[in-house]
Amino acid sequence: MKNRVVITGIGAITPIGIGKENFWNALLAGKSGINQITRFDATGYTTQIAGEVRDFDPTEYIDKKEAKRMDRSTQFAVAATKMAFEDSKIDLESEDKERIGVIIGTGIGGIETLHSQYVSLFEKGPSRVSPFFIPMMIGNMATGQTSIVFGLQGPSSCVVTACATGTNSIGDAFRLIQYGEADVMVAGGTEACISPAAVAGFCSMKAMSVEHNDNPTVASRPFEKNRSGFIMGEGAGVVILESLDHAVARGAHIYAEVVGYGSNSDAYHITAPSPGGVQAAKCMKRAIIDAGMNVEEINYINAHGTSTPMNDKNETLAIKDLFGDHAYNLAVSSIKSMTGHLLGAAGGVECIATALTIENDEVPPTINYEQPDPELDLDYVPNKSRKCKVNAALSNSFGFGGHNATILLKKFVK
Repeated sequence: MKNRVVITGIGAITPIGIGKENFWNALLAGKSGINQITRFDATGYTTQIAGEVRDFDPTEYIDKKEAKRMDRSTQFAVAATKMAFEDSKIDLESEDKERIGVIIGTGIGGIETLHSQYVSLFEKGPSRVSPFFIPMMIGNMATGQTSIVFGLQGPSSCVVTACATGTNSIGDAFRLIQYGEADVMVAGGTEACISPAAVAGFCSMKAMSVEHNDNPTVASRPFEKNRSGFIMGEGAGVVILESLDHAVARGAHIYAEVVGYGSNSDAYHITAPSPGGVQAAKCMKRAIIDAGMNVEEINYINAHGTSTPMNDKNETLAIKDLFGDHAYNLAVSSIKSMTGHLLGAAGGVECIATALTIENDEVPPTINYEQPDPELDLDYVPNKSRKCKVNAALSNSFGFGGHNATILLKKFVK
């Protein structure tokens, strides 16, 4: 018999707020975290705006010496994990740490470190490259450093599936607990790639909006008629997953239960989603079947909703294909309208948003929704949060390479 799995701790580092309360309050207020890029001089870039994490001091969470040996993406992961453990009120000293594992993925990894060390290499020569360059840069170090800092000796791995990373990480961690490989898992995603090369690369792909450099807060507008591309964000979203028995035994607060997980591939194109959203629909269906539920039981979808013309159309088609008439009863919103697209961290942060939606029975809005797109006719919760009963919700993430991932959360009932 499979173990039931619940969410008992939350750690969020986002462009709209650091910490659970700041993040959630900003979501409900419809606050945008998009502004001018300050992490480097973006003059000459076609896109000059992003969702940066402001006022983050790693030494509030990590030893100063150790923090200097971590890329910003790893700092985010360790800090978000610290928040999540504190929120969960788990006493690590009394736990069997061989039964606690970590899966924190990243889409791009330590690109800020890569950039700084290339500068040292080309300007000063190979002898000036830091001995910490490689262990700071490699993507698995978010998981590695988190395991080291907290002494966690259970299952440990790193998912890299582009924008599906955070959701795949949580889904894979969910499976490990279901099948008894761990009692507790630290899971989610992290990203810190608002750096010269990464932004230049996305600009060259023409994937990001270039029309709102002078008015950043309106740039990310998922499902809206005049959407013109995504806006890059950064941050981390980490959740503490526990087997229900473990959580109940220690009297843990339970935000929501993880009941289903679906994952598949478009097998179509390195960046474009497959036309019609067929595989995205099948991915959502997998999660619903995995949970032993039917489509009519779903109340809300936290959409991938990137604000690109193709994604938002395909995701809408996928929802309508799978849910039929019930699609028009669903609330569908994209918090990327506020945070921007956190790439590998998006699924982790959006899982947190979905869990809080279920706990509070309030759906965050899709902001900047001014002109409806005639082709996209679902309820996108425009501009204002909405109080409504949410018993079960999906969170979607779709990534470059054709990676699709969906998790299904529901209200916890004993």
